Amino acid sequence: MIGVFDSGMGGLTAIKQIVKMMPDEDIVYFGDTGRVPYGTRSKDTIIKYACQDVRFLLSKKVDAILIACGTVSANAISVLREQFDVPIFGVVEAASEKAIELTRNGVIGIIGTNATVKSNAYANHINALRPDFSTVSTPCPLFVPLVENGFTDENNEITRLTCEHYLRDIKESGADTLILGCTHYPIIAPVIQKVLPEVSLVNTGAEAAVRLFEKIGKQAGQGRIEYYVSDDIASFKSAAELFLEMPVGDNVFKIDIEKY
Repeated sequence: MIGVFDSGMGGLTAIKQIVKMMPDEDIVYFGDTGRVPYGTRSKDTIIKYACQDVRFLLSKKVDAILIACGTVSANAISVLREQFDVPIFGVVEAASEKAIELTRNGVIGIIGTNATVKSNAYANHINALRPDFSTVSTPCPLFVPLVENGFTDENNEITRLTCEHYLRDIKESGADTLILGCTHYPIIAPVIQKVLPEVSLVNTGAEAAVRLFEKIGKQAGQGRIEYYVSDDIASFKSAAELFLEMPVGDNVFKIDIEKY
């Protein structure tokens, strides 16, 4: 059984990919919808939240955990790996290596939450592997609230204007590849692609799911997915079914994450 967590619904981008590759895998998903976003928090708070999230998933007897959150992967994954005796996968390494594979001119853009960009995690991993490449990083703090509040239609004018504002530096840099450094961002990828039509987009959640599959392979299970949230069930359920393009049924439950 695989555990997956994110600050909200962004981690569903990873769930979607896992289901494609591992349809029989049992999955427990936790979206911390009551404390979203993580990207505006201090590093200490991010670590505290992440440890609670992992403890909850371990209470469900998961065998491996995918951190479907760029902010946690960039700021807390080393602490989590030290504290918990379970395989833990993040999004930074897989997405960075995919961007290196895709780029043609060696200029890679990175967008993420304030905390993710401040950490330099993606840029550091890319430069460690390819010091001859250059990166340009831009925080996009409004993207998560836009996604969480349903401003996801590719023709939404508010989302388009926000993308044009945030992506100006990326466009001017000449980057031909862009890491969507938060798993919420692929949900508005069509809008981002309209602003940057010639740029290859890297879906961090999907790439992390691919890495997970490569490491653990297909598992025997019943293909059951349980979803847990820390706030309103109904709003998560409607958004999840729209994005995943499959029913979630009665498998959405609310928990008190502060107990973990």
